[in-house]
Amino acid sequence: MKTRLLFLCTGNSCRSQMAEGWTRHLWPHHFDVWSAGIVKHGLNPHAVRVMQEVGIDISGQVSTTLSDLAGQVFDLVITVCGHAAETCPRFPGSVKLVHVGFDDPPKLALQAHSEEEALGHYRRVREEIRQFIATLPQHPALSDLRSEERRVGKECEDLC
Repeated sequence: MKTRLLFLCTGNSCRSQMAEGWTRHLWPHHFDVWSAGIVKHGLNPHAVRVMQEVGIDISGQVSTTLSDLAGQVFDLVITVCGHAAETCPRFPGSVKLVHVGFDDPPKLALQAHSEEEALGHYRRVREEIRQFIATLPQHPALSDLRSEERRVGKECEDLC
């Protein structure tokens, strides 16, 4: 069974979208993945561009909010910005909540003196997200989930 994973950010325009794209690319058989924001900011064109540079097309992804995903059940929710971590709502069931913060490329790009300098911030964060996603199946929260699944499976076997 795939782990149902949600990346949560403030506007679901950049960091959570890149995390979703990397996860789909690196771990298609391990995760069913979504991303959402506290609010919708739309898909950031610079995020689309820097992901395309590494062969990952996120242009078809859509900026969503949690209300757009109502009814979905997640095993793991990863907040990728401080604001989302601070304002993260409660989720039903036994969802694991993890915070892994990344710098905000659009905010950093405001101080850039050129388009190339601005894109440099997006590229750096893209690579930091890639490094995190590359190790995602070994994340301790997933070990906890697997242990819980084994325990529940054993309880079901004992009852049957």
